[in-house]
Amino acid sequence: MNDRSDSNGNCAVGSFPRRRAWRFPIGRHVPVRAMGRGGAAWVFLAFSIVGSAFAQGPFAIRPPSVPLVACDPYFSIWSPHDRFHDGSTTHWTGKPHRLGCVIRIDGAPFRLLGGPDEGLAAAVLPQNDLIVTPTQTTGVFAGAGVSVRMTFATPSLPEDVDILSRPVTYVRWTIASTDGKTHIASIEFTARGEIAVNTPDQFVQAETVDGAEGLAVARVGSVEQAVLHRAGDDLRIDWGYLYLAVPRSDGTEVSANRDASSPIEGPGAVLTARLECGEIGSEAVRPWLMLAYDDLYSIQYMKRDLRPYWRRNGWEAIDLLAASARDYAALMGRCDAFDAELTADLRAAGGDAYARLGALAYRQCFAAGKFVADENGQPLQFCKENHSNGCIGTSDVFYPMAPQFLLFGPTLAKSFLVPFMNYAASDRWKFPFAPHDLGTYPHANGQRYGGGERTEENQMPVEESGNLLLLFAAIARMEGHAGFAEPYWPQLVKWAEYLKEKGLDPENQLCTDDFAGHLAHNVNLSAKAICALGAFAKLCEARGDRDRAAAYGRTARAFAARWVREAEAGDHFRLAFDRPDTWSQKYNLVWDSILELGLFPESVARKEMDFYLKTQNAFGLPLDNRRDYTKLDWVLWTATLTRDRRDFDAILAPVDRFIRETPDRSPLTDWYETKTGRKVGFTGRPVIGGVFLKMLYEPDVWAKYARRDATKAAQWAPMPSPPVAVPVVPCAVQESVRWRFTTSAPEAGWERPDFDASSWREGAGGFGTEGTPGAVVGTEWNGSDIWIRREFELAKDDMSRLSLWVHHDEHADVFLNGVPAARLGGFTVEYTAAPIAGPARAALRRGRNVIAIHCRQTTGGQFIDAGLVETRSPTRPPAND
Repeated sequence: MNDRSDSNGNCAVGSFPRRRAWRFPIGRHVPVRAMGRGGAAWVFLAFSIVGSAFAQGPFAIRPPSVPLVACDPYFSIWSPHDRFHDGSTTHWTGKPHRLGCVIRIDGAPFRLLGGPDEGLAAAVLPQNDLIVTPTQTTGVFAGAGVSVRMTFATPSLPEDVDILSRPVTYVRWTIASTDGKTHIASIEFTARGEIAVNTPDQFVQAETVDGAEGLAVARVGSVEQAVLHRAGDDLRIDWGYLYLAVPRSDGTEVSANRDASSPIEGPGAVLTARLECGEIGSEAVRPWLMLAYDDLYSIQYMKRDLRPYWRRNGWEAIDLLAASARDYAALMGRCDAFDAELTADLRAAGGDAYARLGALAYRQCFAAGKFVADENGQPLQFCKENHSNGCIGTSDVFYPMAPQFLLFGPTLAKSFLVPFMNYAASDRWKFPFAPHDLGTYPHANGQRYGGGERTEENQMPVEESGNLLLLFAAIARMEGHAGFAEPYWPQLVKWAEYLKEKGLDPENQLCTDDFAGHLAHNVNLSAKAICALGAFAKLCEARGDRDRAAAYGRTARAFAARWVREAEAGDHFRLAFDRPDTWSQKYNLVWDSILELGLFPESVARKEMDFYLKTQNAFGLPLDNRRDYTKLDWVLWTATLTRDRRDFDAILAPVDRFIRETPDRSPLTDWYETKTGRKVGFTGRPVIGGVFLKMLYEPDVWAKYARRDATKAAQWAPMPSPPVAVPVVPCAVQESVRWRFTTSAPEAGWERPDFDASSWREGAGGFGTEGTPGAVVGTEWNGSDIWIRREFELAKDDMSRLSLWVHHDEHADVFLNGVPAARLGGFTVEYTAAPIAGPARAALRRGRNVIAIHCRQTTGGQFIDAGLVETRSPTRPPAND
């Protein structure tokens, strides 16, 4: 075979003989349904299909929560109500992220969006329809002689990461008279400063902004601006800036509350746009505005702060707004066309219920991750474990998420694998199986789950290794070659060998359903390992390694035959090989058909499906016999096993009922009770992208979307080397340091340099309890609050490269020479660099200085310690001091 791989393993199409199993490499021509003159009809069809589904009676079908702004895990705003004006909008975590909208008709105010207790208009314009398509959400209102359509559009167009990565949502209105009269209309739209902070006690600053040609712009951001400092799950962004931008015209006004001294509680800060719509007749008026969030830096990858992808060529927020305004009309047309086409394809594959689910899942999946640029300007995607543990780049999360990314082409499918595989291939990962995660969002600095990089405790070796082999095979099937696997071939071989030894009958270990606990002899996990071995055989064959391909193929077939015999339980197959009276969903078997592995007889899927159909409950099929809960993503995978549309419809129907009837008003959960329809846990996770798996059974549809990849990413940068943190003021991890401390609330001014702390106790840092992850305990502290302070000397005048070097569990307020330096929420599990606020940096001086910290503990471990470091690039030798 002639290997024509580039340095990143991207083979040219046609570089090896294609086999029947991978018959649609995306470089080949696949007919695409022509839009042409019928484009408008397609758009109308999509809106009619989805809109009519939501309008059977007065909101007979409604999402648990309605996506409004859906850009990334921090810029994610939802309406957990039947109607836009029934209550406040929230962040996906449920915390207030309030948007509001009032329309005035002939001087009378009517609320379109927001709750009645927000100081908005008391009267509402009745909402009589809700339309949710993949990229847009529209509320339809009528009253006071007019009709109003209010649409939130996030152009999540998958073929172009330039557009997909933009943190911009358009809000647009279509207003027309319905009574034959002319009316005067205006709109007032508000966005509160709480969208730019983590907690309501943080201070914000709001202002209008110049420099955007043709736009009136206001922004709000935290005073603190602790960029990328906090990591965890139930967090909201508190750095960067929320922007509200409106095209300039007569009567248009944008304003900002500039009160930096007020916390969000009380009046707080509010961005307001006022749009004069003028006379409204039978011809519609269409005003619009933009909401955007510039997070400055988005992800920390191996201690390097990475820019959002849209910023890779030096754009600032004003450039983003200007480009988004210029592209408005074109992007809205593209969104309409994409929504119509994808909705039609979903409906053809699985009916109206499937189209509804796909529309809800689409933005949620993309909004649970972030696209950033590596050092070569190539896109990396980092998904977040929303509401499970906050991990970033988790294998058993991006595995169920992958169908949505795989469907839309090589760039998206590779974007989340590259950073994961670079870490797995590094010297830091020393185990013979794949990692679980890359850290805690937004810090992708190394695995945090289980034993991390240290031990095999609570690892998922069969799960994660199988996931990666299957996903690499899926990409090879899509591209028609295995070039992407080349740089990572040693890892893939190692993991295949591990599965060959351990995969058929897994030991007592966790799988992706780790909430169910450890399980030995897991039959479904075994199915994953067997399919992964078959997939690896396909990869070997694609590389021209026929001997290894044949050997692994034989192993996979032999394992599959044993699986069928040893998992047999009469009218179904077991949960565990050693438990005859058990059962489980066998969702991992889907790859046998999608990758055309030919390992399991069709009778296996038929027997399982017949059992499922008589076993499922009112709101879905339980995950296994141990509990009545299920996972929505896995149910949708299981529904495809027989490739029989009647089976798919029968398994989907109770899931559709769950979505329509669950009392839990949050973004789609993937973990819920099948008898009650109540959420067990997990909110807004990217795994919901797994509902698109059914589309991977359709080669023509898959190829149609995948071949549109306009980004064509290649030549990714290697994993960055972390910067070097050189100690300047030591902490406990470097040497024993003495502090003054008290656990009783001190007098005012305790943080000032001239405060007399001689009555405080003295002890060695750090302060906390043994067993707190990463803690170096010098003095035990097990209470709720502690105040610590110490003097230190600085022998230099240049403070520009200094950072705090701090380990806090939990909330800590840090002062330097009496000036607030950082407010650190949540907790860390190791010493990390934290930026010093500008005024505190300016207060530092050569000679004597004072650091003072108040740390507050609520639950779990506790610890506080800090020093100062100077951060230096590892590629540049340090300057002589």
